[in-house]
Amino acid sequence: MKNILTIDLEEWFHANYHDDVFDNQKSYEVRILRNTERLLTLFEENKAQATFFVLGYVAEKHPQLIRDIVAAGHEIASHGYAHQLIYKQTPSEFKEDVSQAKQRVEDIIGTSVKGYRAPSWSITPKSLWAWEILQDLGFVYDASVFPIETYLYGLPTAPRFPYHPKYNGKILKLLEVPSSTVRVLNKNLPFAGGFYFRALPYPVIAQCIKTVNKEGQPAIVYLHPREIDPNQPRLTLSGKESLIHYYGINGCEQKLIRVLKKFEFTSIEKYYRL
Repeated sequence: MKNILTIDLEEWFHANYHDDVFDNQKSYEVRILRNTERLLTLFEENKAQATFFVLGYVAEKHPQLIRDIVAAGHEIASHGYAHQLIYKQTPSEFKEDVSQAKQRVEDIIGTSVKGYRAPSWSITPKSLWAWEILQDLGFVYDASVFPIETYLYGLPTAPRFPYHPKYNGKILKLLEVPSSTVRVLNKNLPFAGGFYFRALPYPVIAQCIKTVNKEGQPAIVYLHPREIDPNQPRLTLSGKESLIHYYGINGCEQKLIRVLKKFEFTSIEKYYRL
């Protein structure tokens, strides 16, 4: 069966470990163009299609990159504008950020954006109100929930597979597409992206994808362009944060290639016919 491939299209410095990791008003080295072009080449070689969750900041600076992604047959969705955690924003701040980002991208691609993913999976018990705002802004689906719990994010009580969330006593039309986990000893264990993808050996990732498929569901793999870029500049982070952010960078591209060769991938929009 087909699985789902997603890319969070953001620069190498967009991280949310603490408030002053980056400043969008400063100038940083541009790494996203080359890294994304490499991803597009890999996807074409392996006949894979993906959903690119585009940061408004990136779309504004590199509109041709967004057009190139569309021309290659991939879905464009939204990652918000400034890569801010939802639960550190007010509802009005969040609405402004996301509506601005959605409009920027739609102006570039000429069609409506159906999906959204929050920076750092920041729909948590503190920010469930975001679902209603996303629906009001015209989004068809959200992919911001990780049904685990970490110090930075997580909604551990959420279903493992797509569902319509309930908020303020009503079931929303918005479809929630949570990140993939496997169930082990009554716990949800992540495997399909970011640190987990970089840290786990390929055979474990492949087996986890097969396990999810046996449940009749697609595995949702997610990566960032920076994760295939071992030579990127380094952020000032704590030891724990550096481990999470950089561990396994050197082998990530080759692992991704093995996954692409082994499994078929499509976008969220095409898989669910949205």
